[in-house]
Amino acid sequence: MKSFIHTDPQSHFPIQNLPYGVFRPIHGGSPRIGAAIGEYVLDLSVIDKAGKLSGTGAEGKGVFQQPSLNMFMSLGRGTWKRVRSQIQDLLKEEEPELRDNQTLREASLLHRRDVEMLLPAQIGDYTDFYASKEHASNVGTMFRGKENALMPNWTHIPIGYHGRSSSVVLSGTDVYRPQGQKKPPEQEVPVFGPSKRLDIELEMGWFIGPGNERGKPISIADAEDHIFGLVLVNDWSARDIQAWEYQPLGPFLSKSFATSISPWVVPFEALEPFRTDGPAQDPEPLPYLQQDGAGSFDIELEVYLKGKEMEKPQNIVSTNFKYLYWSMAQQISHHTVAGCNLRPGDLHASGTISGPEKQQRGSLLELTWAGKDPIQMSNGEERVWLEDEDEITMTGWCQGDGYRIGFGEVTGRILPSIDYSS
Repeated sequence: MKSFIHTDPQSHFPIQNLPYGVFRPIHGGSPRIGAAIGEYVLDLSVIDKAGKLSGTGAEGKGVFQQPSLNMFMSLGRGTWKRVRSQIQDLLKEEEPELRDNQTLREASLLHRRDVEMLLPAQIGDYTDFYASKEHASNVGTMFRGKENALMPNWTHIPIGYHGRSSSVVLSGTDVYRPQGQKKPPEQEVPVFGPSKRLDIELEMGWFIGPGNERGKPISIADAEDHIFGLVLVNDWSARDIQAWEYQPLGPFLSKSFATSISPWVVPFEALEPFRTDGPAQDPEPLPYLQQDGAGSFDIELEVYLKGKEMEKPQNIVSTNFKYLYWSMAQQISHHTVAGCNLRPGDLHASGTISGPEKQQRGSLLELTWAGKDPIQMSNGEERVWLEDEDEITMTGWCQGDGYRIGFGEVTGRILPSIDYSS
């Protein structure tokens, strides 16, 4: 499939992808919903008003004139598939309906440099999982030894916690270094101040479409029907604050200061050609977590770090989504099995994604083994933890035959802590 809009084979946004996002033209106008195609954004509010989405179940309702994707997400997989199919038909190389209609083409296609991207959803709830066995094993080995690396429950249930949705920010948003209590091992009492062990966490996130009624769990067989699409996630972590606060209830201030996500939501449907098996699960999960067929996806993931004195970013992580032990469907099924109700726009994240090799570790904590093995940077500097003015860029894609299904980037720069004493 090819579009009349040229896309380079390395482009993240060919006609096979068509991710959704919320944008606002930089010359003025209200937020609305678009789909990315090559270097352009197709304004779906214009396409809808022109009657080009008839019969999809989304037409004529103002779905694409919204400042978030929530209303579209709530309509369900059947509507998503029909909308996507009609957008692809409009953009096909051989289809003249949009290609040869100059007035509609000029009204509906905007260059991506001429738009401002906004958060794609109004996120009511955010849940962060801990689904990578390699990550959990690495962290456990550091603090409990290799024999006790995994807690006894880890291979039986997808571990997760409820995060802070209000501090989920869009890619490109600066992040202030968090402050909080820390207890250095050589001191008897905690001290207050900026985090000195600020870290990244390479994750993928997915947005929930139709939810479920409270008390009525989502079955493993139906779980994927509730996934609208995926984004890149950097769940920034203050390890020194976390070490002091996490017992007995888990992360709090160490995670709630910022979580960065990419602006374009890749439709779940676009990932189907890249479906693959995840790791073998031993012991066999309980029946409500048993998934038929392949439950993972072959998504290449990379992380780049650029310090203030560096001329260009340096790759520090190369890993893959397929290493996750617990699938998205398993995480959703477990999330709701006790009766929790999910809602359109809820964000779930995978937890740090790590693989078996050192370069595949998705956090500085693992890459440097808690500071024992610093990363050597191209300009002669070293990194154990993030320094002020460091900029992190995460990217990911599925590699097809002559095309990519990409997620774009999620970036963030660390700024010094705000001085509350002045």
